[in-house]
Amino acid sequence: MTTVEKNAEENVEEKPKRLISGPGMLLVWFYGVMVVGAVSRSVYQIATEFDRAPLAYSLSAVAGVVYGFITYSLVRGGERARRAAQVCCAAELAGVLIVGTWTLVDKSAFPDATVWSDYGMGYVFIPVLLPLSALYWLRKNRTVTR
Repeated sequence: MTTVEKNAEENVEEKPKRLISGPGMLLVWFYGVMVVGAVSRSVYQIATEFDRAPLAYSLSAVAGVVYGFITYSLVRGGERARRAAQVCCAAELAGVLIVGTWTLVDKSAFPDATVWSDYGMGYVFIPVLLPLSALYWLRKNRTVTR
């Protein structure tokens, strides 16, 4: 192989690795549904009864934003997007575990439920299962550098 051919190969940009093939598409669909559910719920609650449970409603809004960013990252693809989604999924899982435990230990801390209350029981435990599934998928699809 000549020097020109080697340089041409090195300068060719690879297409970002798709994260939405196979099970990744299912993750995008679930995260999209969670975006709509969490954002619409929090917008309504913040607009109509914010004084009742400001922490709970604010946490639901944060969850919706995190879900939106993860959805965008999965659709975008590529190694940087995969790493960003991985960090957000880890933060999401931490939030679910912290808030879920907090709501079980001290029911009075949250006068109304959040998306992550009781580990997402109000959302059929999808908030705790989704980041676990996404982290597995993202780890499985990482680009191995040589």
